[in-house]
Amino acid sequence: MTSDVDSIVRLMARFARGIDLRDWTLYRSVFTDQIDIDYTSYRPGSEGRFRADDWVDRGRMLFPGLSASQHFLSNFDISVDSAEGTGRVVAYVRAEHVLPDAAGDAVFTIGGFYTDDVVRVDDDWRICAKRLTVLWNTGNPQVLTLARERAAELARSPGEDG
Repeated sequence: MTSDVDSIVRLMARFARGIDLRDWTLYRSVFTDQIDIDYTSYRPGSEGRFRADDWVDRGRMLFPGLSASQHFLSNFDISVDSAEGTGRVVAYVRAEHVLPDAAGDAVFTIGGFYTDDVVRVDDDWRICAKRLTVLWNTGNPQVLTLARERAAELARSPGEDG
């Protein structure tokens, strides 16, 4: 039988894999239907309660515009109340965002940690609240702006199949 801590570590791995592989079904599967988000340490005003589908759509407006991204999660500190079906995860994050551009460095890296509240839903764990605390960044922050513009272009362009 898998422990709650092991299941929560796998939840966090699915979060990172879902966004980095642009697997929106996998990414959506890690959240409860409503999630509380606080990314104000990166972008002031980026907080609130979101429908998970809307939060995933926000990811679709950025990440497809990148050539690649990798979210490295480590140093997990997990507390669980198994009887209540709740927990908290603090995990270091190093997020690499890559978009080659002649105007500057092709990579923007964010370092810090996530603090996530998790709840058991049926027999699985889901993220119900996520806070990003940015401690440092390096590289070209324009990478994310350019990626948003590129993602918007890709969304407007008809697919190669039609």
